[in-house]
Amino acid sequence: MSGHSKWSSIKHKKGAQDARRGKLFSKLSRAIIVAAKEGGADPSANLALANAIEKARSYSMPKDNIERAIARGAGSGADSNAFEQVIYEGFGPSGIALMVDALTDNRNRTASDVRHLFTKNDGNLGASGAVSWLFDRRGVILVSAAGVDEDELTLAAAEGGADDVALDGSSFQVSCEPDDLVNVRRAIETAGFTVDSAELTMVPKTTVEVAEEPVAKKILRLIDALEENDDVQDVYANFDIPEQVLEAVAS
Repeated sequence: MSGHSKWSSIKHKKGAQDARRGKLFSKLSRAIIVAAKEGGADPSANLALANAIEKARSYSMPKDNIERAIARGAGSGADSNAFEQVIYEGFGPSGIALMVDALTDNRNRTASDVRHLFTKNDGNLGASGAVSWLFDRRGVILVSAAGVDEDELTLAAAEGGADDVALDGSSFQVSCEPDDLVNVRRAIETAGFTVDSAELTMVPKTTVEVAEEPVAKKILRLIDALEENDDVQDVYANFDIPEQVLEAVAS
């Protein structure tokens, strides 16, 4: 898989630190609130909510926090009405494609902030549809490879509806259709495997190899800057950085 997948694993570990500062939990809560507001408080009947909860669980968000966010979204509060989803598309260093998923209560502010971050970090914000055709919406579950039998994991994942299991660095990456994410995670955990993360993501159809460390640093600096923005929920990209270069950049 791509270097971006490996970097996502590193970012997931970093996310635990962000969560302690409250920033990540705030973003996760916002997604749950909006999903509950739009589709109701029952995750069994609201796929968007179920997936938002899955992601929150992956980052060890406390159950009480999740339940409060659901209650806020299902209630009569105005906070959930204030937010809307906006997708920004653009290009980074070396022509890599980027998709930025945001929940905002002020389109003008967020668009200005995102455009500034692209420009400041050698990127360009594009029009809607500029790069979305390069990605597929997928459910992705990561399971640590340590002590795991691949055949057993593959069988469990297939029973839940997964269509691919691949070793990616120190983790197995289980892929499935978006609608099957909750069932696949449940099947994997029922079989006794520990899930490191489970979320909907945009998987690139093809990748751009970035083997030069200075360029890799620019790309990751842009992604970091975008992810630090309060309105940005997720950033997806199609770069492929060799593992040795990625480790050098991350060290």
